[in-house]
Amino acid sequence: MSVVGFDIGNENCVIAVVKQRGIDVLLNDESKRETPSVVCFGDKQRFLGSAGSAHAMTHPMSTISQVKRLIGRKFVDPNVEKELKMLAVETSEGPDGGILIHLKYLKETHTFTPVQIMSMLFAHLKAMTEKDLETSISECVIGIPSYFTELQRRAYLDAAKIAGLKPLRLIHDCTATALSYGMYKTDFHSSSSVFNVAFIDIGHCDTQVSIAAFEFGQMKILSHTFDASLGGRDFDEVLFSHFATKFKEQYSIDVYSNAKACIRLRAACEKLKKVLSANLEAPLNIECLMDEKDVKGFIMREEFEKLASGLLEKIYIPCNKALTDAGLTAEKISSVELVGSGSRIPAVARLLTSLFKREPSRKLNASECVARGCALQCAMLSPVYRVREYEVQDYIPFSIGLSSDEGPIFAGSNGVLFPKGQPIPSIKVITFQRTGLFHLEAFYADPNELPLGTSPKISCFTIGPFHGYHGDKARVKVRVQLNLHGIVMTESAVLIKDHVGDSVTMGDNHSNSDAMDIDSISETDANGIEDSANKKCESPRSSADGTRKDKANRRLDVPVSVNIYGGMTEAEILEAHAKELQLAQQDKTVELTKDKKNSLESYVYEMRNKLSSTYRSFASEQEKDDISRSLLETEEWLYEDGDDETELAYSSKLVDLKKLVDPIENRYKDEEGRTQVTRDLLKCISEHHTFADSLPSHDKEQIINECNKAEQWIKEKLQQQDSFPKNTDPILWSNDIKNKTEELNLICQRILGSRDYPISEDNCEDKQDTSNHP
Repeated sequence: MSVVGFDIGNENCVIAVVKQRGIDVLLNDESKRETPSVVCFGDKQRFLGSAGSAHAMTHPMSTISQVKRLIGRKFVDPNVEKELKMLAVETSEGPDGGILIHLKYLKETHTFTPVQIMSMLFAHLKAMTEKDLETSISECVIGIPSYFTELQRRAYLDAAKIAGLKPLRLIHDCTATALSYGMYKTDFHSSSSVFNVAFIDIGHCDTQVSIAAFEFGQMKILSHTFDASLGGRDFDEVLFSHFATKFKEQYSIDVYSNAKACIRLRAACEKLKKVLSANLEAPLNIECLMDEKDVKGFIMREEFEKLASGLLEKIYIPCNKALTDAGLTAEKISSVELVGSGSRIPAVARLLTSLFKREPSRKLNASECVARGCALQCAMLSPVYRVREYEVQDYIPFSIGLSSDEGPIFAGSNGVLFPKGQPIPSIKVITFQRTGLFHLEAFYADPNELPLGTSPKISCFTIGPFHGYHGDKARVKVRVQLNLHGIVMTESAVLIKDHVGDSVTMGDNHSNSDAMDIDSISETDANGIEDSANKKCESPRSSADGTRKDKANRRLDVPVSVNIYGGMTEAEILEAHAKELQLAQQDKTVELTKDKKNSLESYVYEMRNKLSSTYRSFASEQEKDDISRSLLETEEWLYEDGDDETELAYSSKLVDLKKLVDPIENRYKDEEGRTQVTRDLLKCISEHHTFADSLPSHDKEQIINECNKAEQWIKEKLQQQDSFPKNTDPILWSNDIKNKTEELNLICQRILGSRDYPISEDNCEDKQDTSNHP
């Protein structure tokens, strides 16, 4: 089983795999460590990753990038509207309020959801990994932003499932970064102190800040904060707007009115930003941007920083909030690790230095640290790899509540079931008294914690019906889990029919721990809380009584179903999976057709060249004329009627050409091969002659006679062959000479095998050992 980590960035993707001697980042077909997060639909096939990026300019109306910003979002979300303006593709609102993407493909309009587009990226990364590792993969760990809502997390899992992947965990980006940092820090392992490290990830589209506490053998996330709309592309957009305005004044062109011009200018601004990171000034030159006009620009780093001053100030907000949530001051931070594609701007480093009173460190690879952490986490979860014991304590950054048909369910003084900061994973068991089917609603308890435009609704769980129970109110224990992905699940529900007459405690017993995990499960009453710790303190006699009561209880499993608001149903996932297989098959067919066409085209040029050089002596004038005419006809067909044909058509044309060329090719190859096999036969004859000198006269005479016959045969055949022209089929094929060599060996071996003579293994290269001697 392979251990794989995927970092699906807004701009690029990175794949990391665990191998025997560490973690490697895989290279794509262009030998690059980062693969563009781009899906482009051509006329007949999809172009994914690097190929999609290369075709984006020629197919701007059918290229989807930055799909990470759309997945699990509503069409009417104000932030989504901004995102869609950056895409040239046509979009609309779906029946569930989601986003639908409309594309021209195979001369038809096709509709896809962001989840389907994401699944195409996953499938592409999966194929790249399998090609590199030369084995199939399914289990993996995927990095996600900490601000992802439950709907977005489920959308990632659905996309992975459609692509044939089985994520073991969705891990927060900064948690993965912290894991890849802390696992290899030897000073953490040799000290009993706690080290607080701030991780600041300024990505392409967002900024995430986390503070982690490291000590020997473990790491604990103390805070997760974010700005979901502040990233490297926003700095690109500052430059884009600046030059778009400047070019409108200077060259009278409106870049916003031309999709290709926007793509080219944005790409140029991104490069310009990188140049300014290392230089105090930088030029901008674009040929034929639009209306056949070449444009030129120039900007100083100081001017760029003034234009981006508002964005730079916004970086303070998540950093200060992270310190507040962690209950720390800047002085208590041992190190500040700066990662992400947008972190290379010098002004960002200066700003963070002033805030944390220390220079940010860049010890981690800014682009690969998340993928490496994901791969490391996958190895820790995998039964195949042995990894040093290391505990990773992460938490959910949002408060999650639960309500029933009768009202909210409260756990603890904070008033929510899973408060912000709840460790992942966690389980709570809630006890209800119900007469029949009932519902539980999961929701975000504090909308202010969520990204703007996020609906607080999560999902609805239906508990029941109670099959096989017809009494009064029954006790129903529902097991609610906050799993490794950060998703709320109702694991199971059990109906308990109590024959002893034991009543359920309905008091307000708020004594359970706020930080629970799988090993310490709390049991919560619908109107109060029973503490599992209290049960552990019961006397032995009390425990024995409880055992007798359990024997009198009758437990019935109650069916549980879930409705995810805005999520995909199982039927929709299966349909999307079938569609993905269909698209993949179409891509494969198109690629095979291209390969066949290229093979045919190469064969035409190769044979035309050989016919006038290598094969010239081996073809008659009639054959040359026929082949030349067929090659010319095939070439003309390729560039006219055959420009867009099927794989079978190209294969048939190639077969027809080979029927004409193969006889000539066989003559040429046999001419070369005949010289070598003739040499082998003569050598074998010579070796048999030499060996025969040491034999009795009778056997010697037989072997020499056979050798003379073979020598006479090859001499006569070669003389006959030399009298024939090379452009006719030979009367002496190299296979005939091989057969003669084998025949001579067998005859000599039979002669020697009938006597008790030791047979030398070196007597002839082709001799088989048939000796019967012990």
